[in-house]
Amino acid sequence: MVDERKLQALLEPGERERPTLKTIARISGLAVPTVSRALSDAPDIGRDTKRRVRELADQLGYRPNRAGLRLRTGKTNVIALILRTEDDVMSHASRLITAIASELRETAYHVIITPYFPDEDPVAPVRYIARTGSADGVVLNRIQPRDPRIQFLRDRKIPFAMHGRTTDCETAPYYDFDNSAFGRLAVGRLAARGRRDMLLVAPPQDQNYALEMIRGATEAGARANLKVHVLKEASSDSPSAQVRAATRAHLERHPEVDAIMTASVPSAVAATLGAEAAGRIIGADLDMISKESLPFLKDFRREIMVIEENVIEAGQFLARAIIQAIDEPEKPPMQKLVAPT
Repeated sequence: MVDERKLQALLEPGERERPTLKTIARISGLAVPTVSRALSDAPDIGRDTKRRVRELADQLGYRPNRAGLRLRTGKTNVIALILRTEDDVMSHASRLITAIASELRETAYHVIITPYFPDEDPVAPVRYIARTGSADGVVLNRIQPRDPRIQFLRDRKIPFAMHGRTTDCETAPYYDFDNSAFGRLAVGRLAARGRRDMLLVAPPQDQNYALEMIRGATEAGARANLKVHVLKEASSDSPSAQVRAATRAHLERHPEVDAIMTASVPSAVAATLGAEAAGRIIGADLDMISKESLPFLKDFRREIMVIEENVIEAGQFLARAIIQAIDEPEKPPMQKLVAPT
């Protein structure tokens, strides 16, 4: 790190407002191409040199000209993370963003969030990225069994990585939590406590992980003589008031239900409140089990059983996977399926 006063004295007129690669090269004593390649994370540049150049660039407030970079190299050094505007920012989405950004911190890449609305065509954001050339690669969330975004990106040879899987993903990079195994594990724990009738507040069934979760829970329920009913009036993505009301109504119509399984922290909280409004006691006449990516539910109601989903690991893996897909497309895609414990 260069002393701030000495650094300011080394700057020429205009460089205080807009430092360039030449500025970094002159102060560091390196050639301009070396500086450029260090900031681009070139493999032939040493780690110490990269760190020194990046620290100096950060200290100067250097920001690459994306348009110029794209003209020179054909790249933007940008990765787009596509998220729906109503994604669960309390736990899942916020931790995913943090993990990806942290993993990219020591690379030449930066992440931008590209949002889309629930009533919008999910292909719209990837179509925009393809039209504008605003990113070198894309990280996708909310994967459908036959996701139209995947074929769109493949047709245009735009690198991508998926948080989740499609029904045909042998040649695509992905990280996925095994939701089928989660369903089996959750039902097994409930059955071990003597429960025989479970309400599942599942994700929207146009999502592949919802179908996997329902399949795993249903198969395990058949083996354990435990009935599994999927809540029809709301999903785990529905507004909390809707989940609460639907859960209460279902329990009032079906007093034989003695267990609830949910797919997220907000839906677990809402379902708990709905159950309590119906006069049920969590941990006594009704068990609740949910997955969570941020420790919270035990503080909310200590009787709730939880299964952890490590979204930080997911984000870190996806960051590495998309960089490999961009920089080393000839390599086999990075893939990881993680079983819950």
